[in-house]
Amino acid sequence: MAARLLSRMLQRVWGSSARSCSSGAPVTQPCPGEPSQAAAQELSRRRQFLREHAAPFSAFLTDSFGRQHSYLRISLTERCNLRCQYCMPEEGVPLTPKADLLTTEEILTLARLFVREGVTKIRLTGGEPLIRPDVVDIVARLRRLEGLRTIGVTTNGINLARLLPQLQKAGLSAINISLDTLVPAKFEFIVRRKGFHKVMEGIHKAIELGYNPVKVNCVVIRGLNEDELIDFVALTKGLPLDMRFIEYMPFDGNKWNFKKMVSYKEMLDTIRQQWPEMEKLPEEESSTAKAFKIPGFEGQISFITSMSEHFCGTCNRLRITADGNLKVCLFGNSEVSLRDHLRAGASEQELLRIIGAAVGRKKRQHAGMFNISQMKNRPMILIELFLMLQDSPPANPSISSWDPFHVQGLRPRVSFSSQMATLWKGCGVPQAPSLAQQWLGSGSSWRHYTSHADSDANSKCLSSVSQAPATPPRPLPTSEQLTHVDSEGRAAMVDVGGKPDTERVAVASAVVLLGPVAFKLVQQNQLKKGDALVVAQLAGVQAAKLTSHLIPLCHHVALTHVQVQLELDSTRHAVVIQASCRARGPTGVEMEALTSAAVASLTLYDMCKAVSRDIVLEEIKLISKTGGQRGDFHRA
Repeated sequence: MAARLLSRMLQRVWGSSARSCSSGAPVTQPCPGEPSQAAAQELSRRRQFLREHAAPFSAFLTDSFGRQHSYLRISLTERCNLRCQYCMPEEGVPLTPKADLLTTEEILTLARLFVREGVTKIRLTGGEPLIRPDVVDIVARLRRLEGLRTIGVTTNGINLARLLPQLQKAGLSAINISLDTLVPAKFEFIVRRKGFHKVMEGIHKAIELGYNPVKVNCVVIRGLNEDELIDFVALTKGLPLDMRFIEYMPFDGNKWNFKKMVSYKEMLDTIRQQWPEMEKLPEEESSTAKAFKIPGFEGQISFITSMSEHFCGTCNRLRITADGNLKVCLFGNSEVSLRDHLRAGASEQELLRIIGAAVGRKKRQHAGMFNISQMKNRPMILIELFLMLQDSPPANPSISSWDPFHVQGLRPRVSFSSQMATLWKGCGVPQAPSLAQQWLGSGSSWRHYTSHADSDANSKCLSSVSQAPATPPRPLPTSEQLTHVDSEGRAAMVDVGGKPDTERVAVASAVVLLGPVAFKLVQQNQLKKGDALVVAQLAGVQAAKLTSHLIPLCHHVALTHVQVQLELDSTRHAVVIQASCRARGPTGVEMEALTSAAVASLTLYDMCKAVSRDIVLEEIKLISKTGGQRGDFHRA
């Protein structure tokens, strides 16, 4: 009852103040300093020209299922002035150091690149974006990007009333405001902070300034606010609101439980009992919402059905987190650090290839609700901690002249953290000849995984492809007797105490013949057990570190780096594995590299054996070794 009284009060206060146009853009009286009518007509003419002469949509932003990603969400901060229960743990989350967050110039550089490739809508998120001091300046600078039609913001509304006039003048054209209850006391319980009246004031200001519709996001949680559905819908009777009811979604720390989720159909049934005449509105292309309208009501209601009825088939959204990671799916844990590549001096073309690789590996759809609840993902507050596994650009030198219009055939790989990439960047580790050059045909489609970030641009890094000796390698000197056998024929470890410490590097490889059925599932990442390439890559890294535990007479080696790469060979329905190990010490790392490649191949067998046991492991061999008294070895 209190909520209905509040609704009627809001309608009386706001009813005469809202002005809007059919396009949904805010309509306000001209202000000093705003463009003149002639300038507005010129802008309209330019937009019409762009529509009529639109270039083909960017291949870099088109995935392998033909989805064109024209909508980019950029998180401006990880911080928030609320602690919503469904968004983050009560104790908060570890925040990224300020130096590792995107700067304003980096945000605008990335935005400019995406808009140039076809993004027409950018939404600023957080954390809470309106606590960023330069948010108005960011909006104003985004507005200057030619081709960008919509600049939106998703906010909790606490600072909205104070900032919205400036934001509107800067160019903000769409607003989403989070509000999960119409009861002030319950509001404080849900968000663990005060501020209900500030949020209501923000909604008031948005309507007053002519935004239509003002989108209000409500996460519906059983036992908490599902009893307020009717009160929320009643607000749309006389107000230009789009009440958006969101199914409760799982993220780290929010203690998601299936029993707490109120499905779209259940919400719809509840509302239809009160308003059976409610009509479904046509769905816009790429819309995440199922929209409805009650005849005679000014506003409308919508449902975001991420859990019960996904909308992956028409998804056109990409996300950049505050620390600069690109997420191609809200529910995916795969990320690629655009920040690291920006700060490493990557060119725009290199950045596009990295983005294209990430977009190209986007899955047809996310996992089901039960699988999602078990996945490791960021807390919601951080989506919009740098994960250990993230996508990286192609390592294969042959990709430098890669045709961008085949980008969707590329599958990105997984790398270590940026700290490891920094340590690795200046090293002098030789790399074995490209596996793609050895085994893959030029027309093969492939997924490629590796365990470190690229260092191709660093002139200090060696490459056996470019620096291979012109003459055939000499055979490795051999010993007159087995080194692991003593004078009486018994097994013994070699005494390496007197050997000098030298830099040791070894590269080994293996091939797993999967057969066509298992190969296709691995290629499309559709195995029930999960991503076989990621699991095998991690198993190879772990095996290299545990070699002395697995091979009885091996010395323990303190590895300084392990790299594992996996490539798909569609001509043989095979996965080609390459493992590289590096250490400084008195003994070599051949066994570590061989163990890494072998265990990675065994892991692939284990991941795929439910599909087929007609899998063959072959060609486990040493490719090269450097360092040590007996000289270097390079397999011809």
